Amino acid sequence: MKIVIAGAGEIGLDLAKVLTAEKHDVTIIERDDDAKKLARELNVRLVEGNATSSSKLREAGVATADIMIAVTSDDGVNMIASMAAKKMGCPKVIGRIREMELSGGDCPLEASDLGMDVKIHPEEEAANEIVMLLKRTVASDIVEIADGSLQVIGIRLPADAPVIGQTIRWFDEHHPEIDFNVIALNRKGNTLMAKGDHKLLKDDQLFALARKDDIPKLIETTGRKETNIDDVLIAGGSGVGEMIIHKITSDPELSKRDWNIKLLEPNEDRANELANRFPNVRVLFGEPTNPDILAIEGIGDMDAFLAVTDDEESNIISCLMAKHLGVSKTVALISKKEYIPISQTIGLDAAVNTKLAASNEIHRHIRGGNVKSITSLHGITADVIEMEVSPGSKVDGKAIKKVSFPGGAIVGAIWSGEASDAEIVTGNSIMKAGDRVMLFAQASYLDRLTDLFQG
Repeated sequence: MKIVIAGAGEIGLDLAKVLTAEKHDVTIIERDDDAKKLARELNVRLVEGNATSSSKLREAGVATADIMIAVTSDDGVNMIASMAAKKMGCPKVIGRIREMELSGGDCPLEASDLGMDVKIHPEEEAANEIVMLLKRTVASDIVEIADGSLQVIGIRLPADAPVIGQTIRWFDEHHPEIDFNVIALNRKGNTLMAKGDHKLLKDDQLFALARKDDIPKLIETTGRKETNIDDVLIAGGSGVGEMIIHKITSDPELSKRDWNIKLLEPNEDRANELANRFPNVRVLFGEPTNPDILAIEGIGDMDAFLAVTDDEESNIISCLMAKHLGVSKTVALISKKEYIPISQTIGLDAAVNTKLAASNEIHRHIRGGNVKSITSLHGITADVIEMEVSPGSKVDGKAIKKVSFPGGAIVGAIWSGEASDAEIVTGNSIMKAGDRVMLFAQASYLDRLTDLFQG
């Protein structure tokens, strides 16, 4: 497909890398000199200028593009560029909106009013993920699939876990009461696609697919225990921090708890603003990396510490201090994907990446052919890929165990009707034309996987 991206910031560049790797024809519009240098390093066409300029949009070929993606750091630029692209005839426009007033459910403007077919908010996606991690206290990663009926969960194995030293096959055979599949391991920063004879070792990060209702039982098998989180300290009153508070207090499940929320904000004006907005939250002015402030506020008595400032190094450092002071659950907001495996190795419980959240959200809307969606996982170099079986394809009518999937790709679930009816597969499960199949694979094998599912 021909895709135009407005904005060569972190999200725009990351998208361009992914989309060019998938053989799309990508053009970037950018005016910032530093960003232009980075864009030139990619195998993409660069149009230098402002994305609000109709002449630059024409030069980029928006009128003949299949998709326009506006992801600059300025909501106004994204809206103007989106409206202009739609007027020029671009059939699909995706735009990033950061302001809650323009992206929240209370906003009277629909995406179409802004010239957008899809309105994305990476910060909100990151907040959603963090809130899910508060619900699953043991999880280092969690992704809902099949309309939420299934979950992929990442769990770090402690030294005393009952499964240590056992194979994945043994793990599966000794827990027939749980409907689950181990899909991958993160071992010292390396991704291992699961095989039956892999032994489970101390500090392995195990990724498994299970029914949502079976997740608590699966966690128990690893020797870990879920606990309620009620006392939370949020470092950073950024958009993400503010959205986390909104979601905690409005979520049907979480809002029933007796929350004790503290918010630490390094900007005094912003701290005062948030204190007025959230009267039931104790808002503090100070630096999240100041150990004295953390100690005074009783960080050791907190159930969770969420570092979501705009400074990712500060987020990592403050989480490490919180962990050292006895906090059981620490989550850091990180913009560089390269930091994620490092952060978990040095002791953080979970890391959430806004670029990955944006990429996942946009990928849901730009797929074509048999590939229906791609969702990246934080802790491993593997993606959740949803494919449709075409009539007469190489997998049509075949049992999973009879198909040789490239790169150790693993089939996790199949459904033929509603996604909520998805079934976790066995080797004997049959793939039929029209079925949706959920696979776990490394992105470099996407073309070979697509070849199996095409008619």
